[in-house]
Amino acid sequence: MPSRIAGIALDAANPGLLAAFWCAVLDWEVVPEDGDGEELVSIAARDRSGPCMDIIAVPEAKAGKNRLHLDLRADGNSTAAELQRLLDLGATRADVGQGPDVSWVVLADPEGNEFCLLSRTVQDVTRDDEQARQQMQA
Repeated sequence: MPSRIAGIALDAANPGLLAAFWCAVLDWEVVPEDGDGEELVSIAARDRSGPCMDIIAVPEAKAGKNRLHLDLRADGNSTAAELQRLLDLGATRADVGQGPDVSWVVLADPEGNEFCLLSRTVQDVTRDDEQARQQMQA
């Protein structure tokens, strides 16, 4: 049997601030934990499906480009509207050398962790997958 991702760990100078940002981005919530929430804040989907994100306090600032990042898709609105929503929540545009002709937007969270907003929405992918299934069955 294969392994499954249980959680994603993210270092932060201010775990509470970063947890609030990612909860707003993903429509997740803070998972109640023992402790004071200053050293570790866990967030997860409201129905607890999928992995959680553990945001862990560290004394040092982020340095350099992430070697792992999240790719997001707009769900229920256009990619342009989602980009504006992410910027309004505190994301900033980031340049990691992606060039001008890519189909995604590179952003950074309030502590500089890069993530991408992909050009195709959840609905675009679902529609295209369904059309491909139908063509295979024809």
